Amino acid sequence: MTVSAHDRLRARNDLAWAISVGGIGIVAFAALLMFTWYFAATLFLIFAGMLLGVALNAMTNMLGRVVRLPHSLRLTIVCVVLAGLLSGVVFLGGASIAQQAAVLSNTIKSQLVGVKAFLERNGIDTSYFDLGNPSASAASSTTATPAAATTHNLPSAGAIASSGGAIVSQTLKLLLGTVSAVGNFFIVLFLGLTFAAQPSVYRKGLLFMVPAQHRARATVIIDRIGETLERWLIAQIITMAAVFVVTWIGLSLIGIQSSFILGIQAGLLTFIPTVGALVAGLIVVLASLASGWVAAASAFALFLGIHALESYILTPILQRQALEIPPATLFAFQILLGVVFGIWGLALALPLMAIAKVMIDHFKANEASADALAA
Repeated sequence: MTVSAHDRLRARNDLAWAISVGGIGIVAFAALLMFTWYFAATLFLIFAGMLLGVALNAMTNMLGRVVRLPHSLRLTIVCVVLAGLLSGVVFLGGASIAQQAAVLSNTIKSQLVGVKAFLERNGIDTSYFDLGNPSASAASSTTATPAAATTHNLPSAGAIASSGGAIVSQTLKLLLGTVSAVGNFFIVLFLGLTFAAQPSVYRKGLLFMVPAQHRARATVIIDRIGETLERWLIAQIITMAAVFVVTWIGLSLIGIQSSFILGIQAGLLTFIPTVGALVAGLIVVLASLASGWVAAASAFALFLGIHALESYILTPILQRQALEIPPATLFAFQILLGVVFGIWGLALALPLMAIAKVMIDHFKANEASADALAA
């Protein structure tokens, strides 16, 4: 069968068009990956603001089931209540929290020194504990050259300038770190409030960017993602509050110092599944060692009980309809994002995986329905 010249020309044009579109797609995907890699911290910051907006919107919707008020007024009530609770904790227990935080920091430092000494007595190399420790290096240099220390009673001008420059450099780093942390907090707060104030506006804008032929499917996916994140965040807030209260009361009964601040850190770290619970338990046990082995063993038993309460009671009941992700899959994804993107990836791994799971389940359901119709 002969093919006309017109058909051959059309086939070549179609092939050239397919190659061009494929090349543009590959280049665009590579550019998107590079953009995500270089601006990952900013993207995670925006995503954290979106999560805060989803949480505020979920609490606003829950309030709407009780009282019939406009959305803006209900959001104002929610924000005022949350601000009042935070202000009450700060003003009523601010001094106690600061004191407990200082005591906890000193206790953990002393226990780390004790753990290091214990490991050294048992023949385990602990040189990695001294990495980046300027005091250790300064002490070693002082003991190594005692003659120089006795010869020069007064430091030279170069030493004074070097020490002054180091102090200024460390001060600037601390100041910039504080400004960055405070700035990130207000950015997340502002984004959360703006997203929660007009959720429909941002939803319509997001759908407007989707091609018209895929807009119906995108609407279903976005709505399911919003519902899933809302259910998960409400369940997570309740779980964090329960872990905080049980840890605080349990450690107070055991007689552990800084029980309130330990309860706060345990509740906050509950937001990070698996890894957060392990870190919180390690901090609790280290802080309890100062009160003796009996207190440490009691604190460890309390940690196991709280972890069982969270894993086998609260999470199955509260998040039964929110997320169903296998623990090994979640832990592997957490480790991957934590290694690649640091603390942001570790903290936001679960909501990102929830979004991916909603999309995968939607496409699998559509594919199954299409196969059933074809059969």
